[in-house]
Formats: sequence, structure tokens, C-alpha cells
Amino acid sequence: MDRVAEQVRMSGHGVGPAERRSWAASLPVLAQDLADAGLAEVEVLVEYQLPLTSRRVDAVLAGVDPRTGADSYLVVELKQWSYATAYEDSDTLVAVEHARGPRLHPGVQVADYCQYLTDFLGALGRQPQPLRGAAYLHNAVDRDVADLLDRPATEQSRLFTKQRRGQWLDHLRRHFAPAPGAPAADRFMTSSVRPSRQLLAYAAQELKERSHFTLLDEQHVAYELVMRAVERARTGNRKRAVVVAGGPGSGKSVIALSMMGELARRGRPVMHATGSRSFTQTLRRYAGRGSTRLQSMFKYFNSFMTAEPNEFEVLICDEAHRIRETSVNRYTTRDRRAAARPQIEELFAAARVPVFLLDEHQVVKPGELGNVEIISAYAEKLGLEVDLVSLHDQFRCGGSEAYERWVLDLLGLDGGEPTVWAGDGRFDLRLADSPEQLEAFLAGRQKVAGTARMSAGYCWPWSDPRPDGTLVPDVTVGDWARPWNVKSERRVGDAPGSALWATDPGGFGQVGCVYTAQGFEYDWSGVIIGPDLVARDGRLVTRRSESKDPNFRSRKAVSDEEADGLIRNTYKVLLTRGMRGTILYSTDPETRDFLARLVRPTRPPETVYEEAAG
Repeated sequence: MDRVAEQVRMSGHGVGPAERRSWAASLPVLAQDLADAGLAEVEVLVEYQLPLTSRRVDAVLAGVDPRTGADSYLVVELKQWSYATAYEDSDTLVAVEHARGPRLHPGVQVADYCQYLTDFLGALGRQPQPLRGAAYLHNAVDRDVADLLDRPATEQSRLFTKQRRGQWLDHLRRHFAPAPGAPAADRFMTSSVRPSRQLLAYAAQELKERSHFTLLDEQHVAYELVMRAVERARTGNRKRAVVVAGGPGSGKSVIALSMMGELARRGRPVMHATGSRSFTQTLRRYAGRGSTRLQSMFKYFNSFMTAEPNEFEVLICDEAHRIRETSVNRYTTRDRRAAARPQIEELFAAARVPVFLLDEHQVVKPGELGNVEIISAYAEKLGLEVDLVSLHDQFRCGGSEAYERWVLDLLGLDGGEPTVWAGDGRFDLRLADSPEQLEAFLAGRQKVAGTARMSAGYCWPWSDPRPDGTLVPDVTVGDWARPWNVKSERRVGDAPGSALWATDPGGFGQVGCVYTAQGFEYDWSGVIIGPDLVARDGRLVTRRSESKDPNFRSRKAVSDEEADGLIRNTYKVLLTRGMRGTILYSTDPETRDFLARLVRPTRPPETVYEEAAG
């Protein structure tokens, strides 16, 4: 490892024992190859972290192109595999000996890294040659990875085995001169990070083709205001912020994607970020459907811990009510943890025009602090102007402002008193006498009229899947029992990963929690109100002791007052997911009586169910 220490530059942070064991097996091989090729002065960036992600590249070689004298870079993916075959005849997935499940073909993997780096590193935009990539299977011979070699190679996806070491050394000599690579490595490491013009042009075209948006009234005002703010900040060389506040379904995300497409069309470096894993993954799946390049423009709020000041022209912070105190989590390395700033500071710093889209009544988790007052106060502290747009129109819940107001009054979120719902012709609100009736109604609606989902307050334990891969039916009411949505991103049987519960057809049959329902809508919503919210003396009161949310365990971390607000906001979110209707059931008899006095019956749910089934 002494030779490695002389040749490599550490780029990864907080590397664990497993990675170090991998280095011990692979890096001496790479270092010896460079030495034998006469390229001892080529710099090796080990465990280079892709900008704005947590993913790391095994190695990036930096040096001088022997033909042009320009900077030369080679992304290298090191594999210790000895035997691998195509996975079920796929040319992109492979089966590796002693490894569970399919893996990505290493040529595809390294090509994706090259594309990502080309899209986001400014230093590469000035390169006369495209970034090159290679996968090096230094323990394998050709016959044992023959299927992998069948895939046609490009300059970004070449594959070498130990049997082809001579070709590998020739490849290194062809792209690197025996000259110091430190200057090229410095330019690579200090490069600006922003979407390239090519990526912006691609995103503009893709979003235009895939999105069918019509902006109305305040939505159009917000859109135009952001565009004007961008131009003023650009021509005046001055930062400013835009805050767009609106309730559920008021079109905040429609505005965000419309802005993103138009800014990309104008060639303005723009990124989209949220604090929701489910929401971000769904945007990547649908807005960026089939395109890893477009998906790379959708990030998380904690992706900007190390972003340079004003690295982007515009950063669109969707679901900004989910901004947290810091970006630090259990995976944050020690050096980054020590240098951590407030998350809001990171987001403000990252762009010339930070845009925040939020709903203040959707703060449902301790530590979430995105609201108009906090964001405006922080902008004022920085001496920035703030453009504030309030969206009043309602596009979710059948466009029913009356239902939105009824929910706020029911939960006591705006100082109002519960009122009687008599219907407004726009939205269908019903009560169920049992969870069985609730589920049957939703099943009937889904059969004939679109999507339906059940959700509930966090009042039941949430178990991991059983050893046989089935979900535990934790949500129990009498004889009725159903599982929560899947905890992880991986599908369990027919049940989708948590991020896709609201959008995948397999999501029906599990009970969604607020963290998977937030940010989404479906045609019909069934909400089980648990014992954490009950009616007593003519009003709803919260009981934190009934909540199973681990965030509520410590009264030092979360006061009773804070817990009260978070529980009410949780049900605000759950009650406003339905586009056409909501059906409610409470586990508490007194609360069922209370709701029955507030919701005038229309046709009983079983009538509609029977019609749907027929």
C-alpha cells in the first residue's frame, strides 16, 4: 500500500472497513499497472464522490493527454469479480457469483458515471474530448465473464480483464502522457458544479414533451414572478428569494416543473430539490421517466451541504415545509458533521435565486421548520428581497375550497370551530361504520373510478417483513387487520416500495402513513383516525401517548404543544389527499358520534359499492 499512498489522492469521506478491504484488494493492482505503464505521475482520485450525491466512483485518473497536452481523465470502476454471466439474457444486468440479486453491467455503470460527471462538472465542458470510462475486472479471465464482453463497448464503457492486461496498459498509455497529473486533478476537484448546457437543453425538451400543464391565475403569477426574479438577479448581480405558499393541490409542483422546463430552455442552471424521499423518487420516475440524465436534476435538500455559493442560478425547493434544522443524518461523515450549517442556509447559499414552495399546515415531523416567517426572516437577515406569492385556488379535493376550510376548522388549525358538512357538489365526504366498510367502498371506487388508498394516523406498531417476505398486518381494528406500506424502497411481494405506495397499483391493500402519502393525491381517500385524535366535549383533542411515532417519545425533544400541532397537521395531510372524495372511520366510538353530527349523510357507502361491484 505504500505505492498506493504515493499515487492516490483521497476524495471519499468517512470510508469504512469494507471499503478499505476493497482498496487493499484492488488499488495495489491499479497502482502497479500505472507504474508498469510508465505513468507513475498520473493522479488517482480514490472514492471520488459524485457531486450532489452520496454515490462514489472507485477511481478517477487525472493526467495529460499525450496527443493534445490537454487535461485527460479516465473514470475507472474496479471489480473483484471472478465469474459473472448475463442476468436472464439481459445486456444491462448481470448475475455475479456469490452475490444476491442482479447487478448492473459494469460497463453501463461506468458509462452512467461519465454521463453524470459530464452533465455537472464545468471543467469537463471545456474538454476537447469526452470523458472516458473503463471497468477493470482484474481477477477475471475472458471465458468466465464472456457474457459481459458481448456488450458493445464505447469510449465510456470499455471493459478489461486480467487476461487483457496488455490491452489495458496500452489503453492507459494512449490517454496519458508520463507527466505530472496534479494540475489536471486540481482542476477536476475544484470544478464548478452545475447542469451543463447540453443537459439543460435535454431537460427542456424532455419536460416539454412529458408535461401537459396549464397554469391558472396565481399559478401563472408565481411562474412569471420567478422568471422576473431570475432576470433581475441576473442583470443586477444580486440575490433574491421567492416564496410560493399554498394549500394542498394548489399547483405548487406544477409551477415548479413548469419553471424548471422554461429555465432549462433559457439555458439557466436550475435544479429541483425536496425533503421527501417518496416525492423525489416519484418525480424521478414520472417527470424523468426512462432518463437517468433528467432524473439527476431532482435532488434532496441535504444534497447541498458542500455546494459553492451561487453554484446554481435557480434552486427550486419544492415541499419546502419539509426543510429541516440541519442536513446531518446518521450517514453524515465526521468532517461534514463538524462543518454542518442550518439546512436553510445551505439552500439559500446554493443559488442566486432560491425558490421555496410550501404549505405551512403540512409540517408533520419534529425538526421540520419550513414556513413563510422563518424563510422571510432568514432572507431579511441576509439583506435579500423576498417576493411572496400566495396561491388560493384549490385543485385537489375536487377544487373544493369549502372542503379545505371544513378540514381546517375540524382540526382547529386556523382558529375556527368545527362546522357541519352539507356538501358543495364538488367533493364527496362520507363516514364508514367500520374499517371493513371503508375498505370495501374504496375497492369499489377503484374498480370503476380510478385510484384509491387507505391511510391512518401513526397509532400502531410498524414491523419489518417476516422471514418469508410477507408483511405483518400491524394496523388492527377488531377483526380487521392490514399491513402498513413497505418500510424500505424494495418491493415486498406485490406491495411496492414506500416511495411508490401512492402511485403503484400494488399500493392498495396496505395502509399508508403520512410520510408516504404527503405530496401525492389519489381519486379516493380512506382515512382511519386513530386514538391519537379523539372528540371530547365537542372538540377534537390529541393524545400523544397513543402515537407510535418514535419522534414523540421524548418530551424534551418534542413538547406536548409541538406534538399537538404535528398530530393535527398529520391528519390535515391525510384528509386532503383525495381528488374526488374521502371516507372516514374513527376507532373511537365518541369520535364516530361527533363526526356523524358534522357530516350529513348522502347515499350510504355500501350502495355505491354495490353499484360499482355490479
